[in-house]
Amino acid sequence: MDMMLIVTIFLIGFIGSFISGMVGIGGSIIKYPMLLYIPPALGLIAFSAHEVSGISAVQVFFATIGGVWAYRKGGFLNLSLILYMGMGIIIGSFMGAYSSTIMSEETINLVYAILATLAAILMFIPKKNIDMIPNEQVTFSKVLATGLAVLVGLGAGIVGAAGAFILVPIMLVVLKIPTRMTIATSLAITFISSIGTTIGKFATGQVLLIPALIMVVASLIASPLGARFGQKVNAKILQWVLAFLILATSIKIWMDYL
Repeated sequence: MDMMLIVTIFLIGFIGSFISGMVGIGGSIIKYPMLLYIPPALGLIAFSAHEVSGISAVQVFFATIGGVWAYRKGGFLNLSLILYMGMGIIIGSFMGAYSSTIMSEETINLVYAILATLAAILMFIPKKNIDMIPNEQVTFSKVLATGLAVLVGLGAGIVGAAGAFILVPIMLVVLKIPTRMTIATSLAITFISSIGTTIGKFATGQVLLIPALIMVVASLIASPLGARFGQKVNAKILQWVLAFLILATSIKIWMDYL
């Protein structure tokens, strides 16, 4: 593999994983378009949507391990929420990943654009005092949380993501989970989701092993660094960073699709 391509993939993985650790997402919302557009823009190999989704799936699996490890002692991991949404999302993600083999590249990109647009809309909806709720007093609808997790996993499995980029706004807006608990807990749920997605992508031959391993190395380095940095940043700033990242990505995908 060309050294320029190796360095490019590593930098994409590092930058995306640092941001993902900081704002509590697996990183595919950032790395999917970067892998799709940056290598060919530099005159390097162009990955297909199936290949990008496979690489992303493996990378997210390892990136979320690093993020969860960094948050393990902060008291922000909601075990009940992880259990219910984790069960739903792993079922949906495996189904989505497996069914993606019969979809065209245009369909995969369309699913990605729709998910990103929904996430952007949710992120810009005002959130009323959710960060004032003490961690021990946080409650949520178990049925709603599980059902939404299945739907998120289905769509995310198709594009090789773990779904955190839409899971986070759902937890903030619909389930009304405080920001820092959302960020930490979503990383754990995303890790569970990535298990189903990764198995599905490997089983259907959509993973390029060397690019995936490069992204994994970058993720293991950058994700914990981003998570530690995120714990020191104002929660509102984290919300706005994530909102604009999702919005910008959504606009770019729609422009290319149309």
